[in-house]
Amino acid sequence: MTSARVEILDPLLGAEGAEAMLRLCEGFGGYGSYAEDKTNAVELAPELAQRHDAAVNFVRTGGRFGRREDPRVLAARTNYFRETYAYDDDVHEGISPFMHHEAFLDAARRVHGRPLVVPNIVYANLLVPGQELSVHTDVPEFRGANRKRLPQWLMVVMHHSGLFDAWRRRIATGIAYFGRCEGGRLAYYPDGAEGAPRTLAAKHDTAAVLDTDSVFHGVDRVAETKPLPPLRPGMRLLFEDGGWTVRDGEKALARYDRDEVRFSVSWKAYCYADEAEQRLVESHADDLALPGILERLEADLRERGRLAGERPADADFALLMIDEYVRFPQPEPAAAPAAAASS
Repeated sequence: MTSARVEILDPLLGAEGAEAMLRLCEGFGGYGSYAEDKTNAVELAPELAQRHDAAVNFVRTGGRFGRREDPRVLAARTNYFRETYAYDDDVHEGISPFMHHEAFLDAARRVHGRPLVVPNIVYANLLVPGQELSVHTDVPEFRGANRKRLPQWLMVVMHHSGLFDAWRRRIATGIAYFGRCEGGRLAYYPDGAEGAPRTLAAKHDTAAVLDTDSVFHGVDRVAETKPLPPLRPGMRLLFEDGGWTVRDGEKALARYDRDEVRFSVSWKAYCYADEAEQRLVESHADDLALPGILERLEADLRERGRLAGERPADADFALLMIDEYVRFPQPEPAAAPAAAASS
């Protein structure tokens, strides 16, 4: 197996540009819980969380190092905060220089070997002390299938099944770091779920560009400078009076200094072989639809001997698909490695 390509950008923006990103983050104001994200138009097994696959694996295994904790504590550790700075034509003021940064475009061309790169999404992830991000792959897209239309867990299943590669949109992701938070290293698996992970420090004004739809990755625990509050969906992280506050409605649960909160910005761009491929996507002439997607997955499960008789109810069918197709890396028994790997 060939290792996935990972491009490291160090420095990324330079001192002035990096400072501008920090001020943009703080000026944005408030960040909601990622667990609240329910953007898709189609309800399929709505009782499942959008990333049921990653959440259940984290609780079952205890994360990258197999830590055994109360499931409520583990849930709080991954209930991080997110807001979107750009999606399609909805672009927050001030994010354009980051979104169209030439270093990202060049790195994306190298990652996918495709010359035409179109930036599309920028979002921020903020993790407070004691939080981490469970090992996962990102939500891919296919012609006719994206997170606005279908559940996120389903598109992850689609990609891991390998049944829809002809429709998959190649996306390059840049993960950029700003601030001087301790801990929170990026862990990634360029040699697949069976390979050894590499780690990269969340260093101020740097970025890694890779295919996160295919490469398992996660975030090691942010330095636990304060006890972790009982975080749950509905809470918000707000920048107030020069620092960060977690609020449950009007009630303040925790307060953090600037450099205690891990701030990263994810940049995503579509990568096309040529304008003809881009036109095919934009024409919607060869789009997938949900009935055909489910039929193809069902037929494959029957061929594998995993399904007989009638198709089960949506939630049971979803759990079967996740279990069959999404194979996570196994936890490591030792403490986190100290040295960062280069790509």
